[in-house]
Amino acid sequence: MYQRNSTPLLLDLLAEFRILYLTGPRQAGKTTIAKSIAAERGMQYLSLDEEGVLAAARNDPHGFIQSFAGQNLVLDEFQYAPELTSAIKRVSDNLPPGQKGKFLLTGSADIFSSARTQEALPGHMARVELWPLSITEIRGSRFNLIDYLLAGDFSYQQALPELGREQLAQILLDGGYPEVQSKSARGKSIWFKSYIQGRLFKDFETLYAARGEYHAKLQALIPYLAGLSGNLLKYASVANDLAQNDQVIRSYIEALEWMFIIKRISPFVKNSAKRETVGMPKLHMVDTGLACHLLGIKTARQLATSAIFGNLLESFIVMECFKHMGWAEEEVGVYHFRDTSKNEVDIVLERSGGKLIGIEIKASASVGEADFKGLVQLAEFVGDRLEAGLVFYSGERVLPFRVGGQQFFAVPISLLLAEVVNAD
Repeated sequence: MYQRNSTPLLLDLLAEFRILYLTGPRQAGKTTIAKSIAAERGMQYLSLDEEGVLAAARNDPHGFIQSFAGQNLVLDEFQYAPELTSAIKRVSDNLPPGQKGKFLLTGSADIFSSARTQEALPGHMARVELWPLSITEIRGSRFNLIDYLLAGDFSYQQALPELGREQLAQILLDGGYPEVQSKSARGKSIWFKSYIQGRLFKDFETLYAARGEYHAKLQALIPYLAGLSGNLLKYASVANDLAQNDQVIRSYIEALEWMFIIKRISPFVKNSAKRETVGMPKLHMVDTGLACHLLGIKTARQLATSAIFGNLLESFIVMECFKHMGWAEEEVGVYHFRDTSKNEVDIVLERSGGKLIGIEIKASASVGEADFKGLVQLAEFVGDRLEAGLVFYSGERVLPFRVGGQQFFAVPISLLLAEVVNAD
């Protein structure tokens, strides 16, 4: 079993809030953590994925919750019974001020972002996203990328492992779902097929009141989106290519994001300069292993020589940022930057005070001045708000570059894997 680096945070939040909502994709490890916390804290564990439990919850939501009045309760797969929301709210509102950790809810779909849940839980609920395993968790490390970036110390001189293209491709091919890490290539393929057919469609039907035959539409849309990972999302283009209604495509994409299959990254803009930037979101697949399965990519060599390799590497780094935020010391906003002259920066991290960190991602083992072009434009766009500008590449050393009067750094992607920088 993999150690999840966000577990200490979850325990801290249960000590501070009456309700904790742990959400994220199916098979990311939420149930494992929920059962572990239930055992450690003496909470009653119930799964709404069990037919009898779900039937009881839907039949009498208030009576169901009241029957556990004397216990702290874990409700796994909460998205199946949003009817319980008002009952949980009532109990939570009536708790003594000092009583915390009453409910731990888990959900494989972010129902509190959907229109189907009409009433949000009260302000004393904390929400945490649990993504598939980060590469550091797979390697058994607690190194945190966000903390490293925000610390701003890029003076590291020791050579790091150089990652060959096929090595990187294998990391992308493996993805982050815990269950697939030890499986053969054939086993991974079978698992992903089951994941799509058995669970994704079921959750989609639960979350989205689809009209007519939607399976065929999803079976066309999801692989299409996998091929779009790392690109700007133009809804009209997707609709035209799939010969579907634009509004239906938008609503399906929104539902897939609630289910943590895809992630849309908003553009970074300044209110005074909206016309200088492109206002479209960028789309990323949450798991590169699932993306490879959807695209029919089965080997590292096949991926390493494919046109989508660089885009999936970008999606991998983007999602590592989200994963590491689960145990980082500071929260950040995640954006992308693209101006009307097509200068772009793959990731823009915004701190609470407004300072920014720009990150470009290159699949190459070499890096040159031209690779910092987008960062130079971002620096001109935001001025002194840019705290650091980095190019992630597959080489072996942290290298300083001075371009356009600005100090930038090239940082090896293998920083995520190197034990020497992973010490607590």
